[in-house]
This record gives sequence, C-alpha cells and structure tokens, in this order.
Amino acid sequence: MSGQGQRLNVVPTVTMLAVVKARLIGATRGHALLKKKSDALTVQFRQILKKIVTTKESMGDIMKTSSFSLTEAKYVAGENIKHAVLENVQNASIKVRSRQENVAGVKLPKFEYFSDGETKNDLTGLARGGQQVQACRAAYVKAIELLVELASLQTSFLTLDEAIKTTNRRVNALENVVKPRLENTISYIKGELDELEREDFFRLKKIQGYKKREIEKQLVAARQFTEEQFQEKVSLQKGRSLKSGHNLLSARTGKDEDIIF
Repeated sequence: MSGQGQRLNVVPTVTMLAVVKARLIGATRGHALLKKKSDALTVQFRQILKKIVTTKESMGDIMKTSSFSLTEAKYVAGENIKHAVLENVQNASIKVRSRQENVAGVKLPKFEYFSDGETKNDLTGLARGGQQVQACRAAYVKAIELLVELASLQTSFLTLDEAIKTTNRRVNALENVVKPRLENTISYIKGELDELEREDFFRLKKIQGYKKREIEKQLVAARQFTEEQFQEKVSLQKGRSLKSGHNLLSARTGKDEDIIF
C-alpha cells in the first residue's frame, strides 16, 4: 500500500478505529496547548530581549560614571583609599538571592539583590575626599544592582531559548509526524472497513439471489404439482384417470410386433 510507512501498523477494526480517533483528539489538543505555550514563551522572550538591550545600553553609562567617580576618589583621597576601604569592610553590604518564576510551565531563575544592614565605613575618607568616596560607593552600588538585573535577564533569556526550541520541536513533531500518521491510519482503517462492508453486502446479495431462485423453483414445482392434482381430480370425476389415459396413449403409440407369413 502506498504510504504504508506513514501510518501505524494496526488491525483494521472498529475498536481500533475508536482508539486511533481518541489518540488523534489528544494529539490535536496537545498541539494546540503547545502552540499556545510556544507563543507565550516567545512573547516573554521578546520582552526579556528588549530589557537586555535597554540594560546593556544603560550599563555602559553607569560603568563609565562609576569609573570616573573612582578616579575622582583616588585623586582626592589618595591612592591608599583602597586599603582603607578594605580594612573597614567586614561583611558584604549587598547580597544576591535567587528565586524561580513560572512562565507557561517553564521555571525561570530570577536574581534579586538586598542590603544586609547598614554600612560601617561611613567615616572612610573623613580626613579628605569623603564626599568623593561616598559618591563612588553609590555609583558602584548602582552598577552592582544593574549587573544583578542583567545576570537575571541573561539567565532567563538562555532558559527561555532552550524551552522555546524544545517546545517548537514538539509542536513540529505533532504537526508533521504524529497527526498525519494518525490521520493516515484512520483513513486506512475506514477504507478497510468499507471494503469489508462491500464484501459482506455483495455476499448477502448473492445469498438472497440464490434463495430467491430456490423459492421460485419451489413455487414452480408446487404449481405444477397442483395442476397435475387438479387434472387428476377432474379425470376421476369423468370416470377415467389421467394416468390411465396417458397409458392408453402410450399403448396406442406403441409399435405392433411384426407378423411373418
């Protein structure tokens, strides 16, 4: 059969037809749901991409400002300001924590920054350059916050990219492989069932024709028998039998023996 590899190898029965139809309905619903999921992920993917572009554009300005503030602080407070800051810092003032956000069944990692208590180096640069040191610290805090946001966006971007690829592969498999195979299987089963139905109809028609001919023969035989009985009855009423008349006729029509003189 042409296209046999594009259908399932099943027995063409009514039960199997119902099973394959149920599978086709499930595949159609799954395809629709996966298509909606792919569209939702694509929308979220584009939104994250726009945020990444905007964040990277602002990242350049913030890093430039931070570097310029650090240069100002070193110029005013001296080159040893770095060691003074490191001596006054015991714990990190800004920390990062992660959580997960569910988008259409896909868990996206999210990073958030939070401040852990007050800073203890407010007196750094009190002798000179304290204002520039605090401005440099504020600029780098903004840079760290932006870096955390950019890391969260980049991680979500890569996760969404893999999820979209997987979902699209499933959508394409359902649309181009599973559903056509099930539809071809349904068409095959229907064709085989129709062929069996035609064969049964032809067989029944032949049987009915044979029975009809037999009934007609029986009716003809019964009619002939009835006519013979009726003629026999009439002959008996007239004083002779129809069979005896036939016997006389057969006797008259018989040949006499030859006489030899």
